[in-house]
Amino acid sequence: MCCGQHLHQPMAEPLAFRKLNQKVSNNKVMTIIYPSPIFGPVHSRRLGVSLGINLMPGDGKLCTFDCIYCECGFNDDFRPRQPRPTREEVRSALEARLQQMKQEGPAPDVLTFAGNGEPTAHPHFPEIIADTLALRDRYFPAAKVSVLSNSTFIHRPAVFEALKQIDNNILKLDTVDEAYIHRLDRPTGRYSVRAVIEGMKAFQGHCIIQTMFLKGCCQGVDMNNTTDTFVLPWLEAVKEIAPRQVMIYTIDRETPDHDLAKATHEELDRIAAKVREAGLDVSVSY
Repeated sequence: MCCGQHLHQPMAEPLAFRKLNQKVSNNKVMTIIYPSPIFGPVHSRRLGVSLGINLMPGDGKLCTFDCIYCECGFNDDFRPRQPRPTREEVRSALEARLQQMKQEGPAPDVLTFAGNGEPTAHPHFPEIIADTLALRDRYFPAAKVSVLSNSTFIHRPAVFEALKQIDNNILKLDTVDEAYIHRLDRPTGRYSVRAVIEGMKAFQGHCIIQTMFLKGCCQGVDMNNTTDTFVLPWLEAVKEIAPRQVMIYTIDRETPDHDLAKATHEELDRIAAKVREAGLDVSVSY
Protein backbone atom coordinates (compact mmCIF):
# COMPACT_ATOMS: atom_id res chain seq x y z
CA MET A 1 0.00 0.00 0.00
CA CYS A 2 0.86 3.57 -0.11
CA CYS A 3 0.71 3.19 3.62
CA GLY A 4 1.33 6.84 4.06
CA GLN A 5 4.75 6.50 5.53
CA HIS A 6 6.48 3.37 4.27
CA LEU A 7 9.02 3.00 7.04
CA HIS A 8 11.63 3.02 4.29
CA GLN A 9 14.66 5.25 4.03
CA PRO A 10 16.81 5.46 0.87
CA MET A 11 20.19 3.82 1.38
CA ALA A 12 23.51 5.35 0.40
CA GLU A 13 25.06 4.42 -2.93
CA PRO A 14 25.70 1.81 -4.16
CA LEU A 15 22.65 0.38 -2.39
CA ALA A 16 20.23 2.85 -3.94
CA PHE A 17 20.24 1.41 -7.44
CA ARG A 18 17.47 3.76 -8.57
CA LYS A 19 16.62 7.14 -7.13
CA LEU A 20 13.12 7.69 -5.88
CA ASN A 21 11.14 10.23 -7.87
CA GLN A 22 10.39 13.36 -5.89
CA LYS A 23 7.53 15.58 -7.01
CA VAL A 24 5.90 18.74 -5.73
CA SER A 25 2.11 18.91 -5.60
CA ASN A 26 -0.03 22.00 -6.09
CA ASN A 27 0.15 22.72 -2.37
CA LYS A 28 4.00 22.70 -2.46
CA VAL A 29 4.47 19.47 -0.51
CA MET A 30 7.44 17.34 -1.54
CA THR A 31 6.22 13.80 -2.13
CA ILE A 32 7.82 10.53 -3.16
CA ILE A 33 6.67 8.58 -6.20
CA TYR A 34 8.33 5.18 -6.32
CA PRO A 35 9.74 3.63 -9.51
CA SER A 36 7.83 0.64 -10.89
CA PRO A 37 7.94 -2.28 -10.68
CA ILE A 38 11.18 -2.51 -8.63
CA PHE A 39 12.82 0.13 -6.42
CA GLY A 40 15.66 0.19 -3.94
CA PRO A 41 16.93 -1.49 -2.01
CA VAL A 42 16.04 0.94 0.73
CA HIS A 43 16.49 0.79 4.47
CA SER A 44 13.29 0.02 6.33
CA ARG A 45 12.89 1.28 9.87
CA ARG A 46 11.59 -2.16 10.83
CA LEU A 47 12.40 -4.64 8.09
CA GLY A 48 16.10 -4.03 7.31
CA VAL A 49 17.50 -4.05 3.73
CA SER A 50 14.29 -4.03 1.72
CA LEU A 51 13.92 -4.46 -2.03
CA GLY A 52 10.70 -2.71 -2.99
CA ILE A 53 8.11 -4.10 -5.39
CA ASN A 54 5.64 -1.49 -6.65
CA LEU A 55 2.64 -2.95 -8.48
CA MET A 56 1.23 0.48 -9.29
CA PRO A 57 2.28 2.81 -12.15
CA GLY A 58 5.66 4.49 -11.77
CA ASP A 59 4.45 7.99 -12.63
CA GLY A 60 1.73 8.57 -10.03
CA LYS A 61 -0.41 7.28 -7.20
CA LEU A 62 -3.26 4.78 -7.47
CA CYS A 63 -4.69 3.72 -4.12
CA THR A 64 -7.92 2.65 -2.42
CA PHE A 65 -7.02 4.99 0.45
CA ASP A 66 -6.21 8.70 0.16
CA CYS A 67 -4.48 9.19 3.51
CA ILE A 68 -3.85 12.72 4.69
CA TYR A 69 -0.39 11.63 5.91
CA CYS A 70 0.68 9.80 2.74
CA GLU A 71 4.27 10.45 1.63
CA CYS A 72 3.08 9.88 -1.97
CA GLY A 73 0.69 12.83 -1.73
CA PHE A 74 -3.04 13.04 -2.40
CA ASN A 75 -4.51 10.82 -5.11
CA ASP A 76 -5.85 13.73 -7.16
CA ASP A 77 -2.46 15.47 -7.27
CA PHE A 78 -0.61 12.55 -8.87
CA ARG A 79 -2.96 10.72 -11.20
CA PRO A 80 -0.87 8.23 -13.22
CA ARG A 81 -0.87 8.04 -17.00
CA GLN A 82 1.07 4.82 -17.25
CA PRO A 83 -0.56 1.40 -16.74
CA ARG A 84 0.24 -0.97 -13.91
CA PRO A 85 3.16 -3.28 -14.66
CA THR A 86 2.13 -6.68 -15.98
CA ARG A 87 2.83 -9.92 -14.14
CA GLU A 88 5.61 -10.73 -16.60
CA GLU A 89 7.16 -7.26 -16.29
CA VAL A 90 7.25 -7.64 -12.51
CA ARG A 91 8.74 -11.14 -12.68
CA SER A 92 11.41 -10.17 -15.24
CA ALA A 93 12.42 -6.98 -13.44
CA LEU A 94 12.53 -8.72 -10.07
CA GLU A 95 14.66 -11.57 -11.37
CA ALA A 96 17.10 -9.15 -13.04
CA ARG A 97 17.49 -7.17 -9.80
CA LEU A 98 17.92 -10.29 -7.68
CA GLN A 99 20.58 -11.56 -10.07
CA GLN A 100 22.38 -8.22 -9.78
CA MET A 101 22.18 -8.28 -6.00
CA LYS A 102 23.46 -11.86 -5.97
CA GLN A 103 26.55 -10.74 -7.88
CA GLU A 104 27.15 -7.31 -6.37
CA GLY A 105 25.27 -7.25 -3.06
CA PRO A 106 23.72 -6.40 -0.76
CA ALA A 107 21.67 -9.45 0.19
CA PRO A 108 18.10 -8.32 0.90
CA ASP A 109 16.54 -9.02 4.26
CA VAL A 110 13.11 -8.67 2.75
CA LEU A 111 11.23 -8.25 -0.54
CA THR A 112 8.52 -5.71 0.23
CA PHE A 113 5.36 -5.02 -1.74
CA ALA A 114 4.69 -1.31 -1.21
CA GLY A 115 4.99 1.77 -3.44
CA ASN A 116 2.44 4.10 -5.00
CA GLY A 117 -0.77 2.41 -3.93
CA GLU A 118 -2.45 -0.73 -2.65
CA PRO A 119 -0.57 -3.80 -3.96
CA THR A 120 -3.47 -6.22 -3.55
CA ALA A 121 -5.48 -4.11 -6.01
CA HIS A 122 -3.34 -5.45 -8.88
CA PRO A 123 -5.50 -7.89 -10.91
CA HIS A 124 -2.70 -10.50 -10.89
CA PHE A 125 -1.57 -10.01 -7.29
CA PRO A 126 -1.89 -13.72 -6.34
CA GLU A 127 0.13 -14.85 -9.36
CA ILE A 128 2.79 -12.21 -8.70
CA ILE A 129 3.09 -13.43 -5.12
CA ALA A 130 3.64 -16.99 -6.41
CA ASP A 131 6.34 -15.75 -8.82
CA THR A 132 8.03 -13.74 -6.07
CA LEU A 133 8.15 -16.64 -3.65
CA ALA A 134 9.71 -18.84 -6.33
CA LEU A 135 12.35 -16.22 -7.19
CA ARG A 136 13.07 -15.60 -3.52
CA ASP A 137 13.62 -19.32 -2.98
CA ARG A 138 15.99 -19.44 -5.97
CA TYR A 139 18.18 -16.44 -5.21
CA PHE A 140 17.84 -15.44 -1.53
CA PRO A 141 16.00 -18.19 0.38
CA ALA A 142 16.72 -16.50 3.73
CA ALA A 143 14.91 -13.30 2.70
CA LYS A 144 11.36 -12.64 3.85
CA VAL A 145 8.48 -11.56 1.63
CA SER A 146 6.35 -8.76 3.08
CA VAL A 147 3.20 -7.03 1.87
CA LEU A 148 2.11 -3.64 3.24
CA SER A 149 -1.65 -3.58 2.72
CA ASN A 150 -4.48 -1.28 3.75
CA SER A 151 -6.70 -4.38 4.08
CA THR A 152 -9.32 -3.24 1.57
CA PHE A 153 -9.14 -6.44 -0.51
CA ILE A 154 -8.52 -9.11 2.11
CA HIS A 155 -12.13 -10.26 1.61
CA ARG A 156 -11.21 -11.53 -1.86
CA PRO A 157 -10.45 -15.27 -1.57
CA ALA A 158 -7.48 -15.24 -3.97
CA VAL A 159 -5.91 -12.25 -2.19
CA PHE A 160 -6.53 -13.86 1.20
CA GLU A 161 -4.87 -17.11 0.13
CA ALA A 162 -1.89 -15.25 -1.34
CA LEU A 163 -1.36 -13.28 1.87
CA LYS A 164 -1.40 -16.52 3.85
CA GLN A 165 1.64 -17.70 1.84
CA ILE A 166 3.97 -14.80 2.63
CA ASP A 167 6.19 -14.22 5.67
CA ASN A 168 4.97 -10.80 6.77
CA ASN A 169 1.32 -10.04 6.10
CA ILE A 170 1.26 -6.44 7.34
CA LEU A 171 -2.27 -5.04 7.55
CA LYS A 172 -3.27 -1.47 8.36
CA LEU A 173 -5.72 -0.61 11.14
CA ASP A 174 -5.30 3.01 12.22
CA THR A 175 -8.41 3.08 14.41
CA VAL A 176 -11.78 1.42 14.85
CA ASP A 177 -13.64 4.73 14.71
CA GLU A 178 -15.37 4.72 11.31
CA ALA A 179 -15.75 8.51 11.14
CA TYR A 180 -12.08 9.01 12.02
CA ILE A 181 -11.00 6.52 9.31
CA HIS A 182 -12.91 8.57 6.75
CA ARG A 183 -11.05 11.71 7.87
CA LEU A 184 -7.59 10.11 8.19
CA ASP A 185 -7.37 7.24 5.68
CA ARG A 186 -10.18 8.47 3.41
CA PRO A 187 -11.18 5.19 1.70
CA THR A 188 -12.08 5.77 -1.95
CA GLY A 189 -14.78 3.08 -2.01
CA ARG A 190 -17.06 1.26 0.40
CA TYR A 191 -15.36 0.53 3.70
CA SER A 192 -16.54 -1.22 6.86
CA VAL A 193 -14.11 -1.36 9.76
CA ARG A 194 -16.07 -4.26 11.27
CA ALA A 195 -15.75 -6.25 8.04
CA VAL A 196 -12.02 -5.48 7.92
CA ILE A 197 -11.56 -6.69 11.50
CA GLU A 198 -13.42 -9.90 10.71
CA GLY A 199 -11.20 -10.37 7.66
CA MET A 200 -8.11 -9.92 9.80
CA LYS A 201 -9.38 -12.44 12.36
CA ALA A 202 -9.72 -15.00 9.56
CA PHE A 203 -5.92 -15.10 9.22
CA GLN A 204 -5.85 -16.78 12.66
CA GLY A 205 -2.74 -14.95 13.78
CA HIS A 206 -0.89 -14.96 10.45
CA CYS A 207 -0.82 -11.18 10.23
CA ILE A 208 0.90 -8.11 11.63
CA ILE A 209 -1.24 -5.10 12.50
CA GLN A 210 0.29 -1.74 11.53
CA THR A 211 -1.08 1.44 13.08
CA MET A 212 -0.19 5.08 12.49
CA PHE A 213 -0.47 7.33 15.54
CA LEU A 214 -0.31 11.09 15.03
CA LYS A 215 -1.54 14.44 16.28
CA GLY A 216 -2.41 17.82 14.81
CA CYS A 217 -5.52 18.75 12.89
CA CYS A 218 -7.07 18.55 9.44
CA GLN A 219 -9.45 21.23 8.22
CA GLY A 220 -9.94 22.34 11.80
CA VAL A 221 -10.69 18.85 13.15
CA ASP A 222 -8.47 17.39 15.89
CA MET A 223 -6.71 14.28 14.50
CA ASN A 224 -4.99 13.14 17.70
CA ASN A 225 -5.53 9.35 17.96
CA THR A 226 -3.03 8.78 20.80
CA THR A 227 -5.59 9.26 23.59
CA ASP A 228 -7.48 6.45 25.30
CA THR A 229 -10.63 7.50 23.44
CA PHE A 230 -9.05 5.94 20.35
CA VAL A 231 -6.43 3.63 21.83
CA LEU A 232 -8.64 1.50 24.10
CA PRO A 233 -11.27 0.51 21.47
CA TRP A 234 -8.44 -0.10 18.97
CA LEU A 235 -6.67 -2.33 21.48
CA GLU A 236 -9.83 -4.38 22.03
CA ALA A 237 -10.05 -4.97 18.27
CA VAL A 238 -6.36 -5.91 18.12
CA LYS A 239 -6.88 -8.44 20.90
CA GLU A 240 -9.79 -9.89 18.89
CA ILE A 241 -7.58 -10.20 15.82
CA ALA A 242 -4.75 -11.78 17.86
CA PRO A 243 -1.99 -10.93 15.36
CA ARG A 244 1.57 -12.26 15.46
CA GLN A 245 2.81 -8.73 16.09
CA VAL A 246 1.66 -5.13 16.30
CA MET A 247 3.67 -2.34 14.65
CA ILE A 248 3.01 1.20 15.83
CA TYR A 249 4.65 4.19 14.23
CA THR A 250 4.27 7.87 13.52
CA ILE A 251 4.96 10.39 10.77
CA ASP A 252 8.51 10.27 9.43
CA ARG A 253 8.35 12.52 6.35
CA GLU A 254 6.51 15.57 5.11
CA THR A 255 2.76 15.05 4.76
CA PRO A 256 0.34 16.51 2.20
CA ASP A 257 -1.68 17.99 5.05
CA HIS A 258 0.59 20.60 6.67
CA ASP A 259 -1.14 20.62 10.06
CA LEU A 260 -0.32 17.08 11.18
CA ALA A 261 2.29 16.34 13.85
CA LYS A 262 4.30 13.38 15.11
CA ALA A 263 3.25 11.43 18.16
CA THR A 264 5.89 11.76 20.86
CA HIS A 265 8.16 8.96 22.08
CA GLU A 266 6.31 9.01 25.39
CA GLU A 267 2.90 8.68 23.72
CA LEU A 268 4.03 5.77 21.56
CA ASP A 269 5.71 4.07 24.50
CA ARG A 270 2.52 4.39 26.55
CA ILE A 271 0.48 2.74 23.78
CA ALA A 272 3.10 0.03 23.31
CA ALA A 273 2.99 -0.75 27.03
CA LYS A 274 -0.77 -1.32 26.81
CA VAL A 275 -0.26 -3.69 23.88
CA ARG A 276 2.35 -5.65 25.84
CA GLU A 277 0.05 -5.79 28.87
CA ALA A 278 -2.48 -7.47 26.56
CA GLY A 279 0.10 -10.19 25.87
CA LEU A 280 0.97 -9.11 22.33
CA ASP A 281 4.33 -8.51 20.73
CA VAL A 282 4.80 -4.90 19.65
CA SER A 283 7.45 -2.86 17.84
CA VAL A 284 7.66 0.94 17.88
CA SER A 285 9.11 3.26 15.24
CA TYR A 286 9.57 6.85 16.32
